[in-house]
Amino acid sequence: MESLTHFNEQGRARMVDISEKETTSRTAVARTAVTMRPDTLQTIKAGKIGKGDVLAVAQVAGIMAAKQTSSWIPMCHPIALTGVNIAFSDNDENELYIEAKVKTTGRTGVEMEALTAVSAAALTVYDMCKALQKDMVIGPTQLVEKTGGKSGDYRSGGEPVG
Repeated sequence: MESLTHFNEQGRARMVDISEKETTSRTAVARTAVTMRPDTLQTIKAGKIGKGDVLAVAQVAGIMAAKQTSSWIPMCHPIALTGVNIAFSDNDENELYIEAKVKTTGRTGVEMEALTAVSAAALTVYDMCKALQKDMVIGPTQLVEKTGGKSGDYRSGGEPVG
């Protein structure tokens, strides 16, 4: 197993120096779910939530969060993102699925940006629907795939949304 690189010679946390890494095209896809009662899901899909269009607001929240990931996660590098797409689907019963695909051309990957995007989108769904249902469950949240970089490509085996 490869050693962790976020520790300095004193064993204290550090931001990894990526200045010598090769600039490559990189992508990451993350996914999460929000489990809720069927009537809550139908209310979201019908656009009947009093706070507004839940999926539109969640989509914007996910994009904004991806752009601000380095402000949330201490050892993440600020990354110039070249694309962020948030997609929604559901099982027509009680689960809303959220997927984010994030792209950059740079020296470090965008896995954390994709994971942050789906997390913020899911939290926004919860926030907008909590008056209707407080016991919604978020997760599991996972990296589905990544491309580019020194460690190569990764795929979890799940099928992307859409």
